[in-house]
Amino acid sequence: MEFTDLPDFAMPLVAAVVAGGLIGFEREWRGRAAGFRTHILVCLASCLLMEAAVSQGAWQFDVLPGTRIVSDPTRMAHGVLTGIGFLCAGVIFRAGFSIHGLTTAASLWITATIGLLFGAGLFWLATTGAVLTVVILAALRIVSVRLPQQTIVDAQVSWRRDTPGAEDAVEAAMSDVGWIPSGERHELVDGGAAVQRSFRLRGMEETSLKALSARLRAVEGVTGYRLDPRDD
Repeated sequence: MEFTDLPDFAMPLVAAVVAGGLIGFEREWRGRAAGFRTHILVCLASCLLMEAAVSQGAWQFDVLPGTRIVSDPTRMAHGVLTGIGFLCAGVIFRAGFSIHGLTTAASLWITATIGLLFGAGLFWLATTGAVLTVVILAALRIVSVRLPQQTIVDAQVSWRRDTPGAEDAVEAAMSDVGWIPSGERHELVDGGAAVQRSFRLRGMEETSLKALSARLRAVEGVTGYRLDPRDD
């Protein structure tokens, strides 16, 4: 690669930065761990590596008379997409029984793919992928907000073991404000002095967590609770 070849490599790099920035902006706006700069760097790095791979044709040489080394750019793409899995794993985390960050991990993976396409010179395919990704992350999110859907909340509630009726009062508090508990788990904590139960609550979006929180605080014997809404 010569200095005069840089203009040919500039357009894919600029396109990769723009595409990564658009996808990253949506994640940044929602306060995700991998945001604006992370997506730009992922897309740019993928583009740089792919440009290096597709330019390997200029590096081929004759090892022996009648033989020639031929590079395979798809091997670089396989390596990038395998390596990006480690970065994606870093944004997926578990909180209680909930798994968060799957959508952000998927956005990093598709961003790397778009960068590879730009690096390979497939501008229309990469641009179409970038537009569809932004639509899926932003526009479809707006549509899903307007659709009636259930909210899933992972809840943990603990109360003193010697408090009579605390368990029934906790279940009544959940039911009274519109939550449907399921998937329960029972534990003894604090050396057997307290009981802790884990619930998976289902309710419509308008169901208020604040109302449930207030009801649980009012239950005699409750020593602690945790309400963890599921989100991507």
